[in-house]
Amino acid sequence: QVQLVESGGGVVQPGGSLRLSCAASRNTFSFDSMDWYRQAPGKQRELVATLIRDGNTNYEDSVKDRFTISRDDAKNMVYLGMNSLKPEDTAVYYCHAAIASYDYWGQGTQVTVSS
Repeated sequence: QVQLVESGGGVVQPGGSLRLSCAASRNTFSFDSMDWYRQAPGKQRELVATLIRDGNTNYEDSVKDRFTISRDDAKNMVYLGMNSLKPEDTAVYYCHAAIASYDYWGQGTQVTVSS
């Protein structure tokens, strides 16, 4: 069983920055992809950023040029760097990993952007 544990959420003012971390219980390079999703109150969970095993990345349009997904295979960690945060970025952020037909989720970490 794979475990994913997120950390790094919190309250930040508009324009501020945060870095979310996701600790995996197995080598991160073994996953086909690792992603960050978010879910705001009353909204569906949405894909924010994807990191494929080969290193390619994809971002949801509203976070392009502001968010960066990265991976440290030596530490089994995946990160989401978030800059120029906006109130609409407020959500619970979830780490997700996929390998073959299996999906794994973390418990989520709250990010609140408010003045």
